[in-house]
Amino acid sequence: MTNPSKKPKGAEISRRDILKSGAALATLTLAPGVTLMAFGGKASASEDMPADGLKPGARWGLLIDAGKCPEDCSACVAACSTEQGWENNGLDTDPQWIRKVTLKETATGRTNSLPVMCQHCENPPCVDVCPTGASFKREDGIVLVNRHTCIGCRYCMMACPFKARSFVAAPVTGQKSYSPRGVGTVEGCNLCVHKIDRGDGTTACVEACTATGNNAMMFGDLNDPQSEIAIAVATYASQELRADLGLGLGVRYQNI
Repeated sequence: MTNPSKKPKGAEISRRDILKSGAALATLTLAPGVTLMAFGGKASASEDMPADGLKPGARWGLLIDAGKCPEDCSACVAACSTEQGWENNGLDTDPQWIRKVTLKETATGRTNSLPVMCQHCENPPCVDVCPTGASFKREDGIVLVNRHTCIGCRYCMMACPFKARSFVAAPVTGQKSYSPRGVGTVEGCNLCVHKIDRGDGTTACVEACTATGNNAMMFGDLNDPQSEIAIAVATYASQELRADLGLGLGVRYQNI
């Protein structure tokens, strides 16, 4: 079995591994009787994480149809890289904002290719273990990192069962004003929060997927029963990755 974090493009892992096995690291012991759970919490948005575009009662999320996602297509990854100002060079240390993963059914050999990013949990382990409150969840369900208060401890990376965060170890170039990055901090998919807050109603990855004609990705308000994504989730079977952890993910998958 190959670790997906070591092969961002087309990494192969067992379907059972990502859907059924293991458990998320939710508590880290610092000393007898002292754990990071005691320090974690939900923080408010920071100056570089604007919240003026919050839609009352919204729960933003993604619905991804693996049956429509070709293995050789990485348009969503490229779009995220361009939109957020990070590069993927095929190295183990590359940013993990979004990556293509291949799931393989060991019994039959059947495979699925799908994008994996921060799953924007309702109960995010990364927030629970953060000692400074730098990892936080907005009222609309988007999980973010405040880079002003992130100390680079990387506990959130260990706690995430989806390997959806990465550490910035080298100087960065090509930064976007709406998506600041910084050496010594942790980063991951922010669900294109800048686009949401300005009212675009979509994300870069979804736009790119739609442009290819694959239409494998859908973005919207999961709490709005009239939204396209909510209707699709209610109509067709979908599932969460690692549903056994009870994290309440904002990203759902079909045909995996």
